[in-house]
Amino acid sequence: MKEVRIDAIEKNGQVFWQVRLGQRGLTFREELAARAFAAQLHLRMGWLRNQLAEPPKGAW
Repeated sequence: MKEVRIDAIEKNGQVFWQVRLGQRGLTFREELAARAFAAQLHLRMGWLRNQLAEPPKGAW
């Protein structure tokens, strides 16, 4: 799976923060909002990886 990345980008003299996962991304005006979203996304992607790696509960 892809990594969660945060990139600072500049448009029209303003700094924006882009959270990326592969080709998809969301852009935020505030760095704190971008970091909070990236942290949550990172945790959820880790959970998903674990769910896909473990056999279902109750399986032989």
